[in-house]
Amino acid sequence: MNGTPAAADASAAGAWEELVTTALLGTDRRPPTGGGPGREAPVALLDAAAVETVRRRAGLRPATAARRPEPAPEDPRPALPAPAVRRLAMLLADRPGTGGGGRRGTLPDLMELLPQWLAAANTHGYAPPPQALPALLDAARGRTDLRPAVLAFGGSRALWLARLNPDWRFALRAAPGGGAALPDLDDAGEVGRLWEEGLFAERIALLAAIRARRPAVARELLAATWATERAEDRLMFLDSLRTGLTAEDEPFLEQALADRSRNVRATAAELLSALPGSALAARMAVRAGACVAVDHTRDTATLVVEAPLECDTSMERDGVVSRPPMGRGERSWWLGQLVEAAPLGVWPARLGGRTPQEIVALPVADDWQGELHAAWCRAAVRQRDAEWSRALLGPPSAPEAGGPGAVSLAERAKLLGTLGAEERAAWVAGFIATHGLSEAFQLLGVCAVPWAAPLGRSVVDALEIARDAGSYPWSFSGVMGLAERCLDPAEASRLDGLLAVPDEPEDASPGAGGYWAEAFQRLVTTLRLRAAMADELRYASAD
Repeated sequence: MNGTPAAADASAAGAWEELVTTALLGTDRRPPTGGGPGREAPVALLDAAAVETVRRRAGLRPATAARRPEPAPEDPRPALPAPAVRRLAMLLADRPGTGGGGRRGTLPDLMELLPQWLAAANTHGYAPPPQALPALLDAARGRTDLRPAVLAFGGSRALWLARLNPDWRFALRAAPGGGAALPDLDDAGEVGRLWEEGLFAERIALLAAIRARRPAVARELLAATWATERAEDRLMFLDSLRTGLTAEDEPFLEQALADRSRNVRATAAELLSALPGSALAARMAVRAGACVAVDHTRDTATLVVEAPLECDTSMERDGVVSRPPMGRGERSWWLGQLVEAAPLGVWPARLGGRTPQEIVALPVADDWQGELHAAWCRAAVRQRDAEWSRALLGPPSAPEAGGPGAVSLAERAKLLGTLGAEERAAWVAGFIATHGLSEAFQLLGVCAVPWAAPLGRSVVDALEIARDAGSYPWSFSGVMGLAERCLDPAEASRLDGLLAVPDEPEDASPGAGGYWAEAFQRLVTTLRLRAAMADELRYASAD
């Protein structure tokens, strides 16, 4: 070839551009080089393009080969049993965009069973089959709720794979330290180096890991660099102290009450208020106690409330936000914050030696009951006080579907979270037996899985009552979906009597009985599938 390589490249590029220009303008307006106008011009153009294409491909210069990626790390965990491997493939194949969709009829919603399958596989400590990792990462990309379980199951190999595909970078962000390995926590030199020089995600992961094992060491590490940290970083670091919070953290948190950042001050105050013996809790107890008293001059002992007249600087330093949200009065806003932060243990002595149940039962003057009880609800949740939670919840059969202190279903769900699993399930079962399923969805969501037998029976009984009332099952689709995921699989045999199409009353919705039979069939099929999934994960090979 004559000339330099650069000149040859330029000539080839020019010839191709000439052909493209001719094609765009048309051979009538611009005949191809070497061919005249007329009927043969388009053929000549295509012939020239074919020749030039071969020349371009033959003359392509190879690029420098990219460096090979390091091999994937070994996964020391036991391999997933073969039946479970096949089940995982089925669950992943059912995710949105893989051919499913449309009306399921009696078919289980496999994608909704994937979180439960992952939790069980992680409990057994299995390693994933390598061929399933791409589909697992794709599933976690589309559903953030799956990410913790997928990353725990995928392990180091999932992180290795995520580094090779930008679509899976979320896995690196979600993993502690961005997927970087943490040093040996007993190596003080390496821990100090990473804390001083590491990226923010690495430092957060390091602090959390140390806090879980040695709370005091983590606090000392944070205190050493606290003054030089950015405000947004200080807030995230401070939040890590929730793990293993003890009275030993109080001096550090008291110092944080003087922080330049309002958010940091508020978080420090919240943590201190969760320590009933802290100085801040004592200060809040004095302030809140001055606002609430028992009036014995009335026919019936009544709580009277005198909300704060101002929010002074000492209150603000202790985390009280002075400016209320839109639509809230200042005094009620301040009162709620004081009562929420005060230790619940101070109220019996302050209010005549009464128990929490007796205090909650007292009438409250001047329409302050809602504000006062709502603050006690928040305090019970923050301080994890089961006795106060029981008092505020009241019996599940209470009129109007609520206890004396629960201002909403969401508040009741939070209060239930402070109770043990068995007591929680029994309360929700009683609630459903009295009030039905229309308001039970949020409450069911806080119950341990699988549901205890009394709770499962109450849900099934309520669904049967709804069916017999002639309504459509999709009015209870949320509860039915929860039942598919949470009902004990052992309950499947109890549902066999609900699979037939019932006789419909005259005032029933047209076709409702058939739809209910279909819904119950799907529930039974799903429960038996969950039982099979559990057996597959316990499967022992013959080896």
